Amino acid sequence: MNSMAIEVLTPRYGIAWYPWAVQYFFMIAVSYSALLLTVPGLIFGNKNYQPLAKVALLVTVTCTLVGPVALLADLHQPLRFWHFYANLNTQSWMSIGSLLLPLYLVMVLAYAWLAWRPAMQEQAQEPGWIGKLSGWISMGSWQAPRWMLVLAGLGALAFAFGIMLYTGAEVAILKSRPLWHTNWLPVMFVLTGLVAASGLVVLINRLMTGNDEEINRQGLKVIFVSMALAAIVAALWVSEGITGFSPSVEAAFESLKGNAEWRLVAIYGLAVGIVLTLATIAMLRRPGWMTRAWIAGLLAVHIGWTFRWMVLMEVQTVAKNTAGYYQYAVEAGSSGLLGIVGTFGLWLAALLIIDILVPWKKGLQAGSH
Repeated sequence: MNSMAIEVLTPRYGIAWYPWAVQYFFMIAVSYSALLLTVPGLIFGNKNYQPLAKVALLVTVTCTLVGPVALLADLHQPLRFWHFYANLNTQSWMSIGSLLLPLYLVMVLAYAWLAWRPAMQEQAQEPGWIGKLSGWISMGSWQAPRWMLVLAGLGALAFAFGIMLYTGAEVAILKSRPLWHTNWLPVMFVLTGLVAASGLVVLINRLMTGNDEEINRQGLKVIFVSMALAAIVAALWVSEGITGFSPSVEAAFESLKGNAEWRLVAIYGLAVGIVLTLATIAMLRRPGWMTRAWIAGLLAVHIGWTFRWMVLMEVQTVAKNTAGYYQYAVEAGSSGLLGIVGTFGLWLAALLIIDILVPWKKGLQAGSH
């Protein structure tokens, strides 16, 4: 009997998403998560949470402004964004997201404008160009009723939940990537977003508002609860793969079988998560350590960003049609390191411009009726 060897060739595809996508998913997650942190102080009017709401609202606005810029850059040809609107597809989560994102942006800006407006009206009475600009932005001296703020906040929240759903679903729906194809991924995006947003609030509190201990305490509590829930979700995901309950998760495990790099990544992620969780517990139990909460905040931001890098970038190096892994090195140009640094630089610029022009540290409208 003659034996025959059949050679099957499959193409090696380049990665589809670049670091711009990581920046967008990170910024938008921090945006909607920080928005959630404003709810007790702004929408419910709880004065104990208003200092937290001040910082969280600043984080929300800056990340909401910068996130879509990173998304446009990830299109490779930013000016083709109009194709989404010329060719709407209700079956595509990305197309649905193109409708949700502008509306979310508008509602967040309306929410922030109503919250900051009383302080800007006061600033409008001061001499100089900033006073004139504040008068123009606040659009007169009329008093906005509180229900307008609440309505704008609820509208922003409604679209925020839509953003949570679409950003998670557009990745998790891809069956060709078992590491993505799980219902737990959108949940992890939200939980790690809360971790990163709370960490960023703690960092800004340290740098810009005098390191208010109550803000630190509230931020650390959110970090702890979010990390605990993320640990439960991760355990459930692992259990689905071990027991074979989810064929997709089982396939994800198989795709990484025997890979030392991914094993190190898992160990590193577990170690960093444990360190952050223990640090938050220690700081919450020892009030004297509360002034060092910025360390936990920095680690929380690191976890939120690194999780998205691993999910969106490193998963793309796992071959879909062949065995093995693709090599990916971060470029120095705009599609790599420069893009990452540039996005954070743009966010920092937005933060400083708002800090100069808007008296966001003063009382919010939530305290007036």
